[in-house]
Order: sequence, then C-alpha cells, then structure tokens
Amino acid sequence: MKQSKMLIPTLREMPSDAQVISHALMLRAGYVRQVSSGIYSYLPLANRLIEKLKNIMREEFEKIGAVEMLTPALLTADLWKESGRFETYGPDLYQLKNREQSEFILGPTHEETFTALIRDSIKSYKQLPLNLYQIQSKYRDEKRPRNGLLRTREFIMKDGYSFHADYDSLDVTYADYKKAYERIFKRIELDFKGIIGDGGAMGGKDSQEFMAITPDRTDLERWLILDKTIAKIDDIPEEVLEAIKKELTSWLISGEDTIVYSTESGYAANLEMASSQFKPTSKVISMQELEKVATPNSKTIEEVASFFQVDTKETIKTLLYLADKEPVAVLLVGDDQVNEVKLKNYLGANFLEPASESDSKALLNVSFGSLGPVGLPSEIKIIADLNIQNSKNAIAGANEDGYHLKNVNPGRDFTAEYIDLREVKEGEVSPDGLGTLKFARGIEIGHIFKLGTRYSESMGATILNEQGSSQPIIMGSYGIGVSRILSAVMEQHARIFVTKTPKGDYRYSWGVNFPKELAPYDIHLITVNVKDDNAVALTNKIEMLLMDAKYSVLTDDRNERVGSKFSDSDLIGLPIRITVGKKASEGIIEVKMKSSGDTIEVSESNLLETLEILSNMNKA
Repeated sequence: MKQSKMLIPTLREMPSDAQVISHALMLRAGYVRQVSSGIYSYLPLANRLIEKLKNIMREEFEKIGAVEMLTPALLTADLWKESGRFETYGPDLYQLKNREQSEFILGPTHEETFTALIRDSIKSYKQLPLNLYQIQSKYRDEKRPRNGLLRTREFIMKDGYSFHADYDSLDVTYADYKKAYERIFKRIELDFKGIIGDGGAMGGKDSQEFMAITPDRTDLERWLILDKTIAKIDDIPEEVLEAIKKELTSWLISGEDTIVYSTESGYAANLEMASSQFKPTSKVISMQELEKVATPNSKTIEEVASFFQVDTKETIKTLLYLADKEPVAVLLVGDDQVNEVKLKNYLGANFLEPASESDSKALLNVSFGSLGPVGLPSEIKIIADLNIQNSKNAIAGANEDGYHLKNVNPGRDFTAEYIDLREVKEGEVSPDGLGTLKFARGIEIGHIFKLGTRYSESMGATILNEQGSSQPIIMGSYGIGVSRILSAVMEQHARIFVTKTPKGDYRYSWGVNFPKELAPYDIHLITVNVKDDNAVALTNKIEMLLMDAKYSVLTDDRNERVGSKFSDSDLIGLPIRITVGKKASEGIIEVKMKSSGDTIEVSESNLLETLEILSNMNKA
C-alpha cells in the first residue's frame, strides 16, 4: 500500500491534551482521532490492527467450538426490564425512544439479548451446550471519559455467551475460554496476569479478569532502542538520560486497577477482591472493665489514638452504610480501609452507599466521630472484618457525641458477623501463605464469568432436562475489550528511539514497536528520494517481491524529507524498516529490525533470505 494514498495524519509533537503514553502515541502516530468526548474514529492503521486482532481471536475461539454471530446494538428496553438491570445499571445506560415512544437502549453488553434468543430457540438439554460470540461496538455514557480508548462512551468489544444443562459443562467451557484468552494475549505479546475478579453489574459468581501490566516508568532498559551508532546505554550522556527519564515519568500511569499478586505463588487478584492471610491471635489478654471517657475534639482515628496514647491498631473504626436503604454498621481495625466491593458482595445488595452524617443523627442521634459497636439497636446489622476478632481492650466510639469507650472486647460487648472486609496492604502475607503481596497497576483487557442462572431465571429461559423436568439454562459470559487492547499494546510496546548525529549530538524520539502478529503492516518500505529514478524503480521491484512472498508492505512514496519519513516510521511502529537510498543503483538496501535497532545492508537479491534469518533470530 502506498503511504501517499493512506490517511495517516501524524503529529510533530506529543498532544498537550493527552495524559497517558498510549493515548498520546495513538494521536501522534495517526491511529485515532477524537470525534467528541469519549468517541473516536479508528483511522486506517488502527482499523487494520483491530482486524488482525479479530482474526487472531477467531482462530483461537474456533479451537474451543465458539461460533461467531451478530446481534443489534439498538436493543428494546423490555429485555433489560425482564432481567432487572434497566433500573439498576445506572446513568451509564444510553436510553432513547422511537417515534411510537417505545423505549430502547444502546447495548453496553448483551446478556439479555442472547438469553432471549436461546430462550426462544432451545427447548431441550440435547441441544446444549452452545457457545456463541460477537465482536461489535458497545455504548456506555461514561461520566468522565479519559485516557484515550481506556475509558470511552463507544468501544469495541468481543462478548461471548455459553449455555449449558449442567455446571460441569459450564466448568469445561469456562476453562476453555481461560486458555483461549491466554493464547490470544501471548500471541500479541502482552505482559498480563489472570486475576480473581469481581462480577459487578454482570451478576456473575466465579469470575476472572485478565490485566495487562502497566510497565515500570523507571526501567530505562525496557524503553530505549539504541541506534547502531550507540553501543550501550552507558554511552549516552547523563544529561540526555535524565531528560529522557524526566519526560518518561511525566506521563500518568495508565493502569486503572491495582493488581495484587504474591511474590512466591500464582495468587493474583484485583485490589477489590484481594485477601491476605488472617491468623487468630494466640496471645492471652485479660479483658478489662468497660469505661466511658470524655474525648472532646477527638473525632478521627488518629485524634482518638493520640488522645488515649495508643497505636491506631488498638482502635475500632465504625462506619455506617446503607445497603438497599437498610443501615449496616461496619467495623475495622483503626488503620484499615473498608473494601466496599467485598461488603456489597457479602450483603448481596443492589445499592450500597456510605450513610451521611444526617443519617447517623437520624438513626442513632450521634455524629460520625463517636460511632461505635456497643449498644447499637438490634435492627442495625453489624459486619466486622476478621481482624476485629483479635482486638482486645480496644478503643471505640460510645455512640454519644464527645465520648469513647475503653476496653471494648468483641463477644463480650458486641456481636457481629465476621468476614474478610478490609483492603489489603502491600507486604502482607499472601492468603495461601506463600510469599508476600505486591502491587502493580494494570489495564483490564478481558473478563470471564460463571453467570449460572442469574439471567435465565429472571427471563424464563428454561429447558427440559434428562428427567423431563423444566430447569433454568446455566450460562457463562466472556468478554474482551478489543479497543482497550490497542491502548494496552501501545502502552507496553511504546519505545524511545535514541540516535547519535554525525556531529556527535544525541537525539531521542517516541515511537512504537508493534508485535509482528498485530502490526498493521509487516514492513515499512521507504524511498529516501522519490526523484531518484533508480531508487523508485528498485522500491517498486522490492515491493512486488515482498508482496509475492506474502509480506504486507506500507511503501512511503511521499515527497518528504527523509528525517520526517524516519520519524513517522518510528511512530507508526512496523516491525521491519527497509530503506532504499543512495546505493539503489547498486541494488543495495538497508534493513532495520525495529525491536533491536539492528541495521544491515543487503543486496536486493538476498533480501528474502535475510528477512527470514533476521525473523528467526528475533524469535529466538
């Protein structure tokens, strides 16, 4: 493909309105353009990349018996009312009416659509299992779209759904999808982790997220590609390295989620679902007499601990929540933070929100700074973190403004339901006892769920089982964020290309080093001087040679300065660059492997053999 015929509007400078590397490079390299807030056009290069990704997914899904189809993006609201999600999904749902005033939505996901399809088509267990998927645009009215394709109002997603007569069958398909996802992400060379995830609005029970790891900004080795004139990073002057590092670390971390993983085992989870090891204390401490103490101007945990001259770990923090409008008291050790996802999942609540101070006044006639677990009304459920069981003679609010209680002991002074409720901290022992917990940032690129009968029960999707009885169909759901993967790949494969000029100056520029399986084209073929007849003729000959050998080629035939062509080539990020320059009359060309920066001169007659050798070396 001739580059002069392509729409690749590269930019000379990094966009000032982009805050993360992936967004800036997609704009600067001419991959995307914003149409309005959270809505993007995918320009030719991005579209080719996405189509290659789709084909990789199709190849892997065919191996597990998944069949592709397509449903509408415009959905009747009636289906979502059947499932109950029309009311609970929230303001992210795009809603509209047609001329007959019938209610519709733009699909953010398609569980209801596929459930209704199977409900109306499948009647017997003999017709199951079924494994269906689609790749299409989804719509969510994000309150604050940000970071390019990471948080948008329209996005491309692969969503798949499986239907089963029993849970053993669901387990098999769930495991198949897990392996298929792992193969896809490995093929596109993403650094990722499969982690324990939260079902959230999907309504799933078991689920696993796949997170692309956000690379370390301080690791210069992974970011720099050195020109052949530079032997190693140590050759670069310190002031140049400092400038590169300053620019690199000025970008925001694009990872939206915190990943928690063990240093010594395979344990990994989203921070919202992560646990650490809990061990009941074996220390025997005699319980002291409960005592109420005036604590003027002491409301926060830190102020209370300071007043009593104790560590914050010796205090009990009491928080008030409303779960589906019912009050719930939540207890944590003073320096811990509540994990609201764990709390909501345990309560099975559709809506969970912190109570306001006016709620506290209305329910208990006490302000937040003096809330405590002792003497709460019986209608207020008390949920306590596991670590509260180890609290002995603790400090807690007295449920009277300006007062706290000393020597509060669980069991004697209050009863509670104990669950893992806290947000874990880095350095704690992994829940499996192997290693300690470390944190990393990541981008969610895939999520699989065991939905069970969540949708089939609410929507009446049943089959006759082997015994001739009616039962709800058992379901799984499997999603991949196709457009988000473009951001994740850009983030992980962004590079800084460092060169040394003939005058001895060091220069650097941003670009991308796309994986071969995902790159929009295999080779970037550049004619240095399009007014040189020998160079143009050799370029055309090489282009046909490469295409006959099944390489996809982007040929830069533009009448531009060679510096601009090389800069654009770095930005576009194709794996191999072939330059036809001054030695065109001799049939000599230059081949550069972008991943390593290695450059060699070869004759046109040896080009295909050389590319095969270099490709094999690169794989090794």
